[in-house]
Formats: sequence, structure tokens, C-alpha cells
Amino acid sequence: MQDRNVKLPRSQRLPLELLPAFEAAARRLSFTEAGAELFLSQSAVSRQIQQLEAALGTPLFERRHRSLVLTEAGAVMQRAVNDSLERLNDAAARVRTATPMRQVAITCTAGFASLWLIPRLARFTASHPQVDVRISATSEMLDLERSHIDVAVRFVAASVGVGPQLFEEEVQPMCSPALLRDPRRPLKTPADMVHHTLLAVEMPGGEALTVDWEPWFRLMGLEGVQMAQSMRFTQYADAVGAAVAGQGIVIGRLPLLADLVKEGRLVAPFRGAAFSRRGYFVTLSKRAEANADARDFRDWLVAEAEQARAKAAGAAAPAKASTALPRPAARTSRARPRSA
Repeated sequence: MQDRNVKLPRSQRLPLELLPAFEAAARRLSFTEAGAELFLSQSAVSRQIQQLEAALGTPLFERRHRSLVLTEAGAVMQRAVNDSLERLNDAAARVRTATPMRQVAITCTAGFASLWLIPRLARFTASHPQVDVRISATSEMLDLERSHIDVAVRFVAASVGVGPQLFEEEVQPMCSPALLRDPRRPLKTPADMVHHTLLAVEMPGGEALTVDWEPWFRLMGLEGVQMAQSMRFTQYADAVGAAVAGQGIVIGRLPLLADLVKEGRLVAPFRGAAFSRRGYFVTLSKRAEANADARDFRDWLVAEAEQARAKAAGAAAPAKASTALPRPAARTSRARPRSA
């Protein structure tokens, strides 16, 4: 048996340029019809078949009066050619479907993803249907290059943020309308919160559950306030869900919760919102700077944030104006991101 890895001399190789004429003639059993299909004359097809037969050393057709019949060798060749064409078509189909989609990978906190990004994401995918968006929702500060991340939304101290700022965060207590209307535990003043459940997110490093409340507590002069009980969550979105269900009071982060306030699922029982001195900043990885889809996604985020800021004005009803804490001077140390 001939070793398939041995390269045949050029003189013994199958003349592939003659196979289209053979395939058409074998399928139609007519040199004339094959020629019409291939835009060749009948005599040109006949010559190509003769050349192929000479190369193979055997006739492929029986030339009968006004008809053609495949010889046994011709039938073998026809099966081989058809099989090869099918395999080529299958391979072409796989290559087409295997072409990778354009992708943008983003990292952000779980709260930002579930409460702000995902409800808006359909607007980006509608205008970029060919782009696959992959979201890594985590409070960890991922290394963008090592993690193959294109876009990062960092939740850090406003004084140390890098890249365009989407928005600076404001905080104030929020609860469900049903809880606000509960006659057994009125919420007429901030001091009334001592009779309610604190919905809090567990913080890394053993920080107090009320650490996210501190800017607002300071604004209201309520340092050291103790609520009746607490309910702990590992994700901010879960704490928000418990507040919507009427299970307690959560520190509301604007504009993350602006849509829930607008829909009437959450209300702010007291006037006054405090700047948390933290913000959301968007940055690209070095490798994504040449990725037009990643740049489009960043620009889309900035545009969406501008719209959200405009809509967020007055969203924390009944408060019509926010009382902000003094903004700190710029610091050089990096702040650890919170779990939002």
C-alpha cells in the first residue's frame, strides 16, 4: 500500500482543474449540458474529460449513440468527488459559524450591574447587535490585562477615581411605601428609625454594618444610632430587594435606585441626601484602547450616566433638594472599593 504521506510527483497528481467538468458531465450524463452549465463548449468539456481519463489511465464514460454512461471507474470517481464536495461545504459552514463574535468584557460591582447597567443594556445591544457583552460582577479589583477585561467601572473614593466619572454617589435611607405607611412604627423623623430593621451589606475587613450610612448619619446628627435589629446581606442588590419587600430600611444609593424610586417601589422617608464621597469611574484596559467596540461601550456608559443624572434630579421624593456634606480635598492614597 502506498504511503499517504509520500508526495507524488507532479506528473502523477490528479489534475483538479478538470474535476468541475467531470462532476457536471457525470451528474447530467451529457457533455453538451455540462458545457452549458459551465459556460464551455461541448468540445471543451469533451477534451477535459479525455485529459482526465488519460491522467487516470482508464475511461470514465461509455460514449454511446446520443448518450453517456459512467463506467465502473467513473462511478467510483463520481462518489469520491461528491463526497469531497460535501466535506468542503461542511467545513466552510463550520468556518463561517466559528468566526468569533466581537466581544466587550466589563467588570463592575454586582450592585451596579443588577440595579443600573443590566436594565439599560438592551439599548447598547440594540445598536450593536454584533457585539457580545460579557459582565464580570464582582467587588474585587480585577487586573484588567490579566483577566482579559476591556472596560472597568470602578466604585472608589471620588478623589482617587481614574477615567471619566459616570456619577458621584448620594445616599439617603429608603424603604417601601407600605413600611412608610405602617401606623405601628411611624417614620416621621430620622430618630424613628430606631424601631426598624437595618438592611445592611457585610463589609470586608470587619467594618461596621452602618459604614455606608455614616455620611447621612453625620448630616442628620445621628452618629451612634442603633436600630432595633439588622439583616445582613453579601450583595447590595439583595438588601435593596428586602427593602422593596418591606422588610426594613436600606441606605439608598443614587442614582442606582433612581428607577425604583421613580416606579414607586421605594421611597425616601426624610429630606436630605448626603454625598458619600465615592463615585463610579469608567476606564479602558490598555489592550482595549484599540478596540472600537470597547470605546463605543465606554462612550455609551458616559452618555447613559449623563441621562441618568438628569433624571435623578428630584428622584428621591419627598426630598426636593440634597444637602451635601463638604467634599474632601484630594487624597493620594487609593481607596478600597465597596461592594455595591
